[in-house]
Amino acid sequence: MNRTLIAVLAFVAWSTGMFGAGWAWRGDRADGVEAQQQADASAAQVQQVQQTRATEHNQAEALSTIGAKHEEDRTAAQAIPAAVVADLRTGNLQLRDDLATCSTSLLSQAVAGAIERDAHAELRAEVAGAIVQVGRDADDHVRASQAVIEADRQALNR
Repeated sequence: MNRTLIAVLAFVAWSTGMFGAGWAWRGDRADGVEAQQQADASAAQVQQVQQTRATEHNQAEALSTIGAKHEEDRTAAQAIPAAVVADLRTGNLQLRDDLATCSTSLLSQAVAGAIERDAHAELRAEVAGAIVQVGRDADDHVRASQAVIEADRQALNR
């Protein structure tokens, strides 16, 4: 009976050991699969973050270029009034009749001497230069705004 009892106990111990080894192996394998899934998810997330940063960098660069161009245009526009006044004085540029008519009607309303007429003509040239600058500034602003909108739309379509 001792032999049988020893054989049964050995079988139970062997079975318990194999069950435990199988359970441990299954757990290790599940941990390995879970770790691989986490690594794959992390790699996908890193790739997505890198793509997002590249897109943001490209868009920031495009907007920076637009901003620099706009600032150059604004700096160049400061010389416009003086150039218009100089061209009006030399005769290279002439005002349309509707602006001259407006000035003439103002002069006819007030009794003015020749000095006042010359001063008014000088003022008209300066006003024309300022009007041209305002128009150019508005055009530059619209152009820059349209470029920003276009850059945003291109970034969304990527």
